Amino acid sequence: MDKIRLTAVSYLNTKPLLYGLLNSTLAAQLDLELNIPSVCAEKLIQGQADLALVPVAVLPELDNPHVVSDFCIGTEGAVKTVCIYSDVPIEQVETVYLDHPSRTSVQLTKVLLKNYWDLSPALLPAKDGYIKKIGGRTAGLVIGDRTIGLEQQFKYVYDLGAVWMEYTGLPFVFAAWISNQALPAPFVKQFNEALASGLAQIDKLKYLLPSPHPDFSLEEYYTQHISYEFDAAKRQALKQFLSAIADQTPALSVAGL
Repeated sequence: MDKIRLTAVSYLNTKPLLYGLLNSTLAAQLDLELNIPSVCAEKLIQGQADLALVPVAVLPELDNPHVVSDFCIGTEGAVKTVCIYSDVPIEQVETVYLDHPSRTSVQLTKVLLKNYWDLSPALLPAKDGYIKKIGGRTAGLVIGDRTIGLEQQFKYVYDLGAVWMEYTGLPFVFAAWISNQALPAPFVKQFNEALASGLAQIDKLKYLLPSPHPDFSLEEYYTQHISYEFDAAKRQALKQFLSAIADQTPALSVAGL
């Protein structure tokens, strides 16, 4: 059997899932690459990966998307690592830099600005070093590990997981394990078992992984901010998000939703 080409992000929130995969009997069947979220999405779109942990905003671009796993990168409120940072209240912001690695976070920002805050600031694609340009009436969306510690630098921090919860009353799904075609049932079963085994080791991983910041609690992050179970509420939230980002999305058929 050919190896399954798998790509995933290397962010802190993915470490328990990767730990489970790499320490399972399934590891020998995987050709694993780690990339930023936008590259994971592009590899799946281009057929360069069989299975990927991708930002869910990419789903409308896939011809035949299948949700493979019972697990995802989600949150039930504040996520901590997807935030808009600003020196002034969001209502006074005139420009927002958009962090480029994750399409989902960018689209979520646009949805919340329009539908929740009823605001229309100028939106600019972020380039390297843009965080230093946040200030005055210019805010910035920052995602992933580089958000850690930024709350100490800015007066206003808008956690998009928390804002989405306020807006919809639902959790949120940032990334899911997606394939372009149905994968063999035995593989899917082993895959989910491997992910579950990694999540069961979070108590151990908090000692094995170095904390990225002196004030950052890995245990709190994994147990209070990231919610990995792809349950019914998250599936409902994903459908609502997809409906919000494109008119044609309600008709999108995603196997497993």
